[in-house]
Amino acid sequence: MITVHHLETSRSQRVLWLLEELGVPYELKLYKRDPRTRLAPLELKQVHPLGKSPVITDGDLVVAESGAILEYLAESYGNQAKGDLAGLLATPGTPEHRQLRFWMHYAEGSLMNWLVMKLVFRSIPTQPMPFFVKPIARQLCKKVQAKLIDPNLQTSMDFMESHLARHTWFAGEQLSLADFQMSFAVAALLARSDAARQCPKIAAWLARVEARPAWQRALAKGGPVVMSA
Repeated sequence: MITVHHLETSRSQRVLWLLEELGVPYELKLYKRDPRTRLAPLELKQVHPLGKSPVITDGDLVVAESGAILEYLAESYGNQAKGDLAGLLATPGTPEHRQLRFWMHYAEGSLMNWLVMKLVFRSIPTQPMPFFVKPIARQLCKKVQAKLIDPNLQTSMDFMESHLARHTWFAGEQLSLADFQMSFAVAALLARSDAARQCPKIAAWLARVEARPAWQRALAKGGPVVMSA
């Protein structure tokens, strides 16, 4: 039996969605963030040395990192997937497979870096500090966002919007593992910017994802996808 060690408002939602789509039985163990630091609890280090989520156990096997978990589940349990899940892994050597590989890496290698920085620099001015430091911190964070973070996020949004104007899903015309990997990043993007207004194709893609019964079941079990900024 697979056990998903699920941290609230985390990348773990990708894993729950895939398991629900595949109809694979699993046990869900929920973890709460520290209310002050918003970090994962120390109990997760008993599962994996990094103490991060998501992490799954499948018998004696422990798999960490959401992308690695998605690939493991798709390769182990998704080979016989049919219908709109038939393209889950895509055929090696095809354009769809190359797109799948690209978006699997892009989600964490490029997009999430800027989204995490956005969250951090928006939250710094709200942290306890001497009153005379707060205006300086606020102005500095605004400048970093305006000069560095927001332009890079805009480039990413323009790139994804153009891609989704030509493709129904990230790897082509069929749902694939790339969509599962991108789901958290896109949800975070729409929550931390006005991308929904600027980028209707991105918003429409997420609406298609959120309309899927498996996504809704995963959401009911795992809770909100992203934390409020």
